[in-house]
Amino acid sequence: MAAVPNIVRGEGVYLYDDAGKRYIDWTSQAICSNLGHTIPPQVKAAIDEQLEALPFIYSGLAITEPRARLSALMAELCPGDINGFLFPCGGSEANEAAIRIARRFTGKEKIITHYRSYHGGTTSALAATGDFRRWFTERGGGGGAGYIKAFNPQPFHLEMGATEDEIAAYSIAMLEEQILMEGPNEIAAIMMESICGAAGVLIHPEKYLQGVRALCDKYEILLILDEVMVGFGRTGKFWGFQNYEGVVPDIMTSAKGLSGSFLPLSVVGVKQEIKDHFMTSPLGWGATYQAHPVALACAYESVKHMVKEDVVGHVKKMEPIFLNGIQSLIDEHPSVKQGRGIGLFGCIDTINAEGRLTQPLQGPITERNIEFKKALAENGVYGLLRLPLMHAAPPLIINEEELLDGFDRVHAALEQSLDKDFK
Repeated sequence: MAAVPNIVRGEGVYLYDDAGKRYIDWTSQAICSNLGHTIPPQVKAAIDEQLEALPFIYSGLAITEPRARLSALMAELCPGDINGFLFPCGGSEANEAAIRIARRFTGKEKIITHYRSYHGGTTSALAATGDFRRWFTERGGGGGAGYIKAFNPQPFHLEMGATEDEIAAYSIAMLEEQILMEGPNEIAAIMMESICGAAGVLIHPEKYLQGVRALCDKYEILLILDEVMVGFGRTGKFWGFQNYEGVVPDIMTSAKGLSGSFLPLSVVGVKQEIKDHFMTSPLGWGATYQAHPVALACAYESVKHMVKEDVVGHVKKMEPIFLNGIQSLIDEHPSVKQGRGIGLFGCIDTINAEGRLTQPLQGPITERNIEFKKALAENGVYGLLRLPLMHAAPPLIINEEELLDGFDRVHAALEQSLDKDFK
């Protein structure tokens, strides 16, 4: 940890180290500090009040008012008949629970996920993950059974079509072929991120996600949508899947923005049919801190604050400025090949002078990228960096001046490091 700053306080979208240096939080920590680093007074008051009234109760033995209130609020905010909720501690745990629910509800085992995906660091969530981190659980037979990988509609090295519609049609045909080969009667769920976050903010063609929903209906397979990063307004809509007309999952998971990450909490939402099933059948999942009353009180007031202050509307207002900033990085720096963005969620791909990505996603890190990381720190840019990708996902409360400040800092860091290969 010697190479990371000692952060001692935060305010708004900025963090300060022990030497007083100010950093802009360019990725909301792990795409989670959506409300920044100044806690709204009503959220702090709710936490204090709950600590005084009932600091903890095991959710398997009692119901609490914060749990009932947050469940009712979530039912109002979720489309369709998603109205049954669990409240684990984090996104990985939520995805573990979603997989368990799907398998127990359907009586089937296989889960189809995508290669370019990340669903969490615990055993089942990591086995469901498609990127290189799944290797950590696959080696030695550590929990990888029953997970089938499909190709995303954003391939690295092959052409799927000239237009989004062609790509979607080809990808759906390929996915249906895979379903038939694996056996529809063996597949419990297709699990996917509404927008692939860690993979580089990959936005699916609309007809692709609509096609996945249709395949799930056709073959009686559940659709699980992982909203851990994009839920609660990140994309300019309350839920990421609302960017795809008509798509509603059977099971959804989210975390991070639920409580503004002031306290750890996540959510699993299920449709009425699934909820009804588990009213009389054992779920087979539980956790000591599930539905922790203090975290629930925090989340309830955090979500109310988001709605009252129209944080989602603010994200939509900032989106053109944000997308212009992403485009400026592409236009002004030879080391940036391309980029993508939606709402306040974006990513650029960095390349070297030979036109190749600056390093493999799994590493090892190159000397020039070490220089880039140092330049970012020197320019006060703080956040996740998964080179050759560089994400941008500032707190949703960021204003125009702060957004432009962040892009100015990134411009300077690129010029001082990666761009030097092109001179």
